[in-house]
Amino acid sequence: MVDLSKTKNDPLQQLWDVMDGVHAGMLGVQESGQHMQPMAPFVEKESNSIWFYTKDDSDLVKAVRTGDRAHFCIIGKDHDYHACLSGTIDEVKSREHIEKFWSPMVSAWFEGGKDDPSLTMLRLRLDDVAIWASTDSTLRFGWEMAKANLTGKEPDLGVHTHISLPH
Repeated sequence: MVDLSKTKNDPLQQLWDVMDGVHAGMLGVQESGQHMQPMAPFVEKESNSIWFYTKDDSDLVKAVRTGDRAHFCIIGKDHDYHACLSGTIDEVKSREHIEKFWSPMVSAWFEGGKDDPSLTMLRLRLDDVAIWASTDSTLRFGWEMAKANLTGKEPDLGVHTHISLPH
């Protein structure tokens, strides 16, 4: 269950906390004409970056040019937290990050392991995040719907916030 007060008061820390439980989200390069694709995120909080393992001949890598922007969208495990993260994306063949995030799950995708010649990484350097967090309480949902129908005002079911991050 998402903590709506944290969404209001510390949305960046909440984002990182939610991301710890996200195994995949949808990544897409703006202006590429491609659909978003499911990708596993690896968070580097200190640089406000998300890293993705991929192959250098993938559609995503082919779509990335220096300075391109991308979006990564996630939904929390309880479906009460939605976020769209955006920033600049680039291909980075970083041995440091290959080592840092390597796991048996990643290894399954690369026949040659960490030394697979097609292995590369994409780095999304976040600068803009939109978050929508909502209650999962059916009682509150019912109350807000009834109240909205009686008053004509929109129901209050959650919080929407926006974060701008420096590079």
